[in-house]
Amino acid sequence: MEKVVYVGMSADLVHPGHLNILKHAASLGKVTVGLLTDAAIASYKRVPFMTFEQRKAVIENIKGVEAVIPQTTLDYVPNLQSLKPDFVVHGDDWKEGVQKQTRQRVIDCLTQWGGELVEVPYTHGISSTQLHKAMKEIGTTPQIRLKSLRRMLAAKPLLRFLDIHNALSGLIIENTRVMTELGPREFDGMWGSSLTDSTAKGKPDIEAVDVSSRMNTLNEVLEVTTKPIIYDGDTGGKTEHFVFTVKTLERLGVSAVIIEDKTGLKKNSLFGTEVAQTQDSIENFCQKIQAGKNAQATDDFMIIARIESLILGQGIEHAMQRAAAFLDAGADGIMIHSREKSPDEVYEFCRRYNALPNRKTLVAVPSSYNKVYEHELQEQGVNIVIYANQLLRSAYPAMVNTASSILQHGRSAEVDSQMMPIKEILELIPGGK
Repeated sequence: MEKVVYVGMSADLVHPGHLNILKHAASLGKVTVGLLTDAAIASYKRVPFMTFEQRKAVIENIKGVEAVIPQTTLDYVPNLQSLKPDFVVHGDDWKEGVQKQTRQRVIDCLTQWGGELVEVPYTHGISSTQLHKAMKEIGTTPQIRLKSLRRMLAAKPLLRFLDIHNALSGLIIENTRVMTELGPREFDGMWGSSLTDSTAKGKPDIEAVDVSSRMNTLNEVLEVTTKPIIYDGDTGGKTEHFVFTVKTLERLGVSAVIIEDKTGLKKNSLFGTEVAQTQDSIENFCQKIQAGKNAQATDDFMIIARIESLILGQGIEHAMQRAAAFLDAGADGIMIHSREKSPDEVYEFCRRYNALPNRKTLVAVPSSYNKVYEHELQEQGVNIVIYANQLLRSAYPAMVNTASSILQHGRSAEVDSQMMPIKEILELIPGGK
């Protein structure tokens, strides 16, 4: 009887190293590829460029592959217990690092029926990391970027977004990556904040920066990044104007817009009841949502309704009534906002919201209650966490400190240690050196 061979792969960017492993596997017997799902890949790195079905179609058409099945976790054991293969074939580059434990579990599992782990020497000169870097430098298309938010929501339990105010801030979000005890961590996308955009332009956050100017900022960011963008649409303006905003954002490849249920001259929500702020009627805001949804050309773009009831002291019941109505009107999600230092009222809203029969994506912005951890928000059912203004707020004090030091000392040497070296500035942007 022909031997059964199992190969686990993500296969987002298939290169000669993958082909070498599959060729070796085929020489041992009948090959089944366990193709990691988007969720499995997203558990330890960025959501793949290609969808599961696209990756499956590629692998199915490689010579020597007999079958392709989903591998829904990084752990091989569930599929191995089902197939009981004679061989598992893998590159020899997983003996150290994050996959070391996965490798040992494969070995322990195979011993149950006398299976064998076969490790193929690493193919030198090929780096998935470098290939991904090259892909990012090439960029993306509006269609791919537009779809990416929904793909991420389907694959990951929690997404984190950070504010942009220019292309440089977009590059920081695009490229910042840290290692933690739980593996690599990075931002999933960018928040096109009206506050940070207007502040960077030296104007108040009262919708003084028109949509055309804000689109210019978006275009600058879109040119040098690949991650999804959620656009802060403030109140959305007049319904007739919001329709055109939706069309423009969708055409650019922006993944979502969030609009708040207020009327009149925009005032920042964190002022709460200190300034006059009026909520729109449920009926009028639902009509705005419906008009925006009807203006979409695709099903990929998302319109998320931001509820200001807690900001204005109207209470949970008031917020819940609006949430149910906005979802029924076609909103793709709800953003709940609060200016309290404690997350208690947000948690209570989450509990009630999660019980709605028409529950959709839930967004939180922990600006005031910033001591909560992401995993705590995730436990409450939050799907997207937006850090709405932290990049700009950290940049401004640093620049003021530098300017003050130069004036104080009559030279810049005292702040050299706090600044990025000129050489790194030149190398920061691809093609800059």
